[in-house]
Amino acid sequence: MGELTHFDAQGKSCMVNVGSKEITVRTARASGRVRMQAATLAMIRDRTVSKGDVLEVARLAGIMAAKRTADLIPLCHQLPLDSVSLDFNFPDNEHVALVATARATARTGVEMEALVAVSVAALTIYDMCKAVDRGMEVECVLLEEKQGGQSGHYVRSVHFPEKNSGAL
Repeated sequence: MGELTHFDAQGKSCMVNVGSKEITVRTARASGRVRMQAATLAMIRDRTVSKGDVLEVARLAGIMAAKRTADLIPLCHQLPLDSVSLDFNFPDNEHVALVATARATARTGVEMEALVAVSVAALTIYDMCKAVDRGMEVECVLLEEKQGGQSGHYVRSVHFPEKNSGAL
């Protein structure tokens, strides 16, 4: 296990100096789920939610949030994102599964950008549907994979099987 890098020798918070790191292609994939009533999920699928196309609004919200990660998470570096994408699928009649992928050519990774994209997209789904289903739950936001940089390739060893279902 590595050491905590956001503290100096005196225990004060600090931004990690990445100036000497090599610029490489960095990618990260994060996932999450929103659990809801079957009727709510049907409205999302059928695009009949009165506020509009829930998944397209959530996709845009997630992409926009990824671009603002450094403004939301203390000590995160501002990154020149090459791309951010969000995909959705319906593994069963109670869940929307979300997968975000972020990519940058930079000195530090994009894990936080992918995680922020999934989180904000999930919260957007909640916000757009709360009038019909206040019992929704945002679940299982986690890093699935990251590539690039000194720490190498990471792939989560435990997955939800439904994450591999067809994306929307």
